[in-house]
Amino acid sequence: MDINSKNIVEYVSGCSQLALLLESSSYPKPGNVHRIADFEDTKYEHFLASSIAVGQAIREATKQGIRVALGDIDYEQIEIGRIIYEATSSMMQWQHGGNTILGSILLLVPISAAAGLTWVKKSNNMKNLRNSLIKITHSTTPEDAVYVYDAIKLSDAGGLGSSDRFDVTKKNSRQEILNSSISLFEIFQISSEYDTISSEWVNDFKITFQIGYPYFLSQIEKYHDCNTAIVHTFLKILSMFPDTLIARKTDLVRAQEISTAASKALEVGGMTSELGREKLAALDIRLRTRDHRLNPGTTADLTCSSLTIATLNGYRP
Repeated sequence: MDINSKNIVEYVSGCSQLALLLESSSYPKPGNVHRIADFEDTKYEHFLASSIAVGQAIREATKQGIRVALGDIDYEQIEIGRIIYEATSSMMQWQHGGNTILGSILLLVPISAAAGLTWVKKSNNMKNLRNSLIKITHSTTPEDAVYVYDAIKLSDAGGLGSSDRFDVTKKNSRQEILNSSISLFEIFQISSEYDTISSEWVNDFKITFQIGYPYFLSQIEKYHDCNTAIVHTFLKILSMFPDTLIARKTDLVRAQEISTAASKALEVGGMTSELGREKLAALDIRLRTRDHRLNPGTTADLTCSSLTIATLNGYRP
C-alpha cells in the first residue's frame, strides 16, 4: 500500500473514531449513557474503550474500499460482514459493558469502505461517497449475512426484531441463509420495517446524509458549540423517527410518545433555553428506567453515522 493509501486509511479511521467519541461524550442525550450518566452495568468508559477497539476493523474496511478502487477486488469481495464481526469481537474484548456500539458498527463499516474507495479516486464529495456506499451495500453476500448474524449473537444484542424467516435466535438460520443464497442487503430488507438500522441500509443511508449530517452542520453554524449541535441532532432524529430499539423493547406507541417529547424539547430551544433544558432533563429522567427499555440507542447510532460524514468532510471540534 502506497503512502497516499496509508494516509487515507488513517484519515478515515480517525474520522470514524472521533465521531464515536464525540457522540458518546455529548450530553445530556436523554436516556443514553454519556459523560455524566452511566447505566448500572454499562458505563461511559465502556463506550470510550469500544470507540478505540474498533479502529483496526475500520482501517480494514477502508483498505478493502481502496482495493476495489484500484481494481484488486470486486465489491462482493469487500467482506463487509466479516469486518463487522471483527469490529464486534474487538468491542466485546476491550471492555466489560457488553454491547455498546453494534448499531454504529453496522453503519460505520460500510461508510468507511466507501470513504476509502472514494478518497483514493480523489473524488471525495458527498454524492460520490454515497454512490460508493450504495454500491457496497447492494453488493453484499450470504456470507456477509452470516457474519452479521454471528456478530449479533456475540454481542447478545437481541437481534433485528421478529421475523418468521431467518430469525437470528434460531439455530438453523445460519445454514438457511446460505442455502437460500440471501444477501445481507436482502436480510435488511426483511427487517427494515421494524429496525431503523436495517432501514438505513435499504434506503441508502437517507437519515445519515439527508437529515442528520445537514442538521448537525446547521446547528454548528448557528451555535458554534459541538455539544449543543450533537444533542440537537440526536433530538432531531429522535423527533422524526421513533426509536426502534425502544419500540422492540416496549411498543411503537411508547416510542412515538418519546419522539413527540423530543420534538417539544427542541421546539423551545433545546440546550439553548431554560425551558428547553428543563424539558430535556424531564425527558432524561423519564427514559432512565432500571431495565433500560427506553434507551434511544438506535438514535445514538444514527447520530454517530451523521457525525462521521461531518468529520470525513473536515469538521473538527
